[in-house]
Amino acid sequence: MSKKKSPAIFIIGPTASGKTSLAIKLKEYFPLELISVDSALVYKGMNIGTAKPTEEELRLAPHRLISFLDPSKPYSAAEFRKDALREMQEITANGKIPVLVGGTMLYFRALEYGLAKLPSANQLIREKLLEQANQNGWVYLHDRLKEVDPVSAQRIHPNDKQRIQRALEVYELTGKALTVHQKEAQKDALPYRLMKIALIPESREWIRELAAVRFKQMLDNGLIEEVQSLYSRGDLSSDLPAMRSVGYRQVWEYLEGKTTYAEMTELAIIATRQLAKRQMTWMRSEKKISSYNAKEYNFSKILKDVEIFLEDTV
Repeated sequence: MSKKKSPAIFIIGPTASGKTSLAIKLKEYFPLELISVDSALVYKGMNIGTAKPTEEELRLAPHRLISFLDPSKPYSAAEFRKDALREMQEITANGKIPVLVGGTMLYFRALEYGLAKLPSANQLIREKLLEQANQNGWVYLHDRLKEVDPVSAQRIHPNDKQRIQRALEVYELTGKALTVHQKEAQKDALPYRLMKIALIPESREWIRELAAVRFKQMLDNGLIEEVQSLYSRGDLSSDLPAMRSVGYRQVWEYLEGKTTYAEMTELAIIATRQLAKRQMTWMRSEKKISSYNAKEYNFSKILKDVEIFLEDTV
């Protein structure tokens, strides 16, 4: 008889949807330990613009995988997966349940399904594909993708130039469709039994307004001064992944004199709203997910659902 998989919980949601506060509440009732799933929270010195948990929140519920990397260092989904699996195994070995909380959907997907071992970009092939697109149009390349990888072609919109190019590049470099690579990656799927909790606002306008309020609060709390301290280091640039984070990029451009204060504020709010929209689109495509209204969720219902999930694990 096969051994039952250990339980793990994902708490996902768009920016500002209340994921951290929900995780802290649940920790009062169950033996949970929290792991952050956020591509910006990994960086030291980036606290205000990332909405990093407060000292009080971290005292109530310490988070793993936050504030351990210098902003000059890139951090990939593959590195996150390795780090998160290590932390999950340690938590499970201590008789507790790992809860992964955050909004970086690529990290969640990499952790759950594994990552395809794809070849690096090849400039010659990319230029050749780009030349074909310029001559014949991107619909022509999308039709080619239908022939060699119909599953990817169905998933990728005919206007999504970057993904069409990458899928064809992978095929030309390996002789195998991107879909085949992705299926092979699933052999490394997460060895845990999952409950996925999604905080999804029923009203898009609510999250749009919340994004504006939240960014203005960050400005009041000293975001410009925080970015200024990073800007003044001299070894960081706007090309680094850390500085491309929403909010940081816009303030960085303001400090460079490229935008006014009002323009920076407007651009950052727009970018935050776009991020939330992408996060919600991604969540709606997820399978086997328990959705709750982010604005007014019934905590007792979530508590009961988690209890049932954990009882079924025993």
